[in-house]
Amino acid sequence: MRTRPTLFVTAVGLAIAVLTGAAAPKITVDFDKAFDFSKAHTWGWNLKGAGDVIVARTPDDDPVAIKQRAEPIILSTVATEMPKHGLTTSGTTPDLVLTYYLLLTTNTSRQTMGQFLPPVAAWGLPPFAPATTSIKVIDMGSLVFDLSAKGAVVWRGVAEAQIKLALDEKQRTALLREAAQKILERYPPKK
Repeated sequence: MRTRPTLFVTAVGLAIAVLTGAAAPKITVDFDKAFDFSKAHTWGWNLKGAGDVIVARTPDDDPVAIKQRAEPIILSTVATEMPKHGLTTSGTTPDLVLTYYLLLTTNTSRQTMGQFLPPVAAWGLPPFAPATTSIKVIDMGSLVFDLSAKGAVVWRGVAEAQIKLALDEKQRTALLREAAQKILERYPPKK
């Protein structure tokens, strides 16, 4: 059983995380089960470009400006993390080629009157006419890392998080850095 001080510390920690917008990114990984990752020792960025930023929120969003702010963070974080996972950089032909994608979109959440209650006469509830009673617009961001070998993607890591527009630049940098680190924690895959 938890004591009051433990509950208090837990509650304060959760409150701080919510207030600062420090929602941990959700990480998913998929990989080619036929590829032998133990033979991959070197990595390099895609020669056509390290990555791309795709924005689908408002017509005023500038993907070039966002890329100029985000790309140095992604490049430095990846360069720091890859050696921790047994991969060194290669100037010629690396075993794995990394490409990143930063996707910024908007999503919605809706609730309709009576959506959680079955309209059955036995409960005394009349059938409800569907009417939206609440709608929430959510800004979402996804960071995708593709590792390719011989032109085919063999490993993909994705971090998804809700983005709070009120975050300052320091908090956005920390969120992006954390997302990149959490994705690469899942490499190499465990079969």
